[in-house]
Amino acid sequence: MSAPTRDPRNDHLLSPENSALVLIDYQPSLVAGTHSIERAVLVNNVVAMAKAARLYSLPTILSTVGVTAGYQQDTIPELREVLADVSPIDRNTVDAWDTPAFREAVEATGRRKIIMGALWTEVCLAYPALNMLIEGYEIYALSDVSGGTTLDAHERGMQRLIQAGAVPVTWEAVMAELGRLGSYDIGGFIQIMNEHLPRSVPSDAPAAA
Repeated sequence: MSAPTRDPRNDHLLSPENSALVLIDYQPSLVAGTHSIERAVLVNNVVAMAKAARLYSLPTILSTVGVTAGYQQDTIPELREVLADVSPIDRNTVDAWDTPAFREAVEATGRRKIIMGALWTEVCLAYPALNMLIEGYEIYALSDVSGGTTLDAHERGMQRLIQAGAVPVTWEAVMAELGRLGSYDIGGFIQIMNEHLPRSVPSDAPAAA
């Protein structure tokens, strides 16, 4: 007996047809100010998520803060290389949702499931995500693609979002969920896994049972 056909646009799980990716403020000074995750791991993870978005042709929004005003640098080159065709929406507001161009870009995707990562978790992820939840969006907060000024700040930011109804996720889980219906390039999927998944167990990880 064959499995029932699922409508990817209306599926309750993430699919390339019902989701969009939003990445906020992956800029050099904000990466440098992130202390909840190793910076090399952070960059690895956001690049992996961006590659997954390219793999599935996911609508992608990139935002920066303070570039036009001259007091911040643009998006880190590792991420710009992957998203070379995505023009960042620069703003002078802390909350991206308060910037009309950002809001319009999200609305233009036509998607209600929004996969989000930002620097920092407690501010530039939390504020727009909380506002978007109120407006009926489903927010999938990328915990390992986001980072806070301290570990405590990151964890409290994630807890705040979870309490408000956001779903905590990691980049590799999102990539697998987007590809679960099988309409993707398996070679590209495996390449991203090979390039970006950790190859060793952290020294502080619990021993296997």
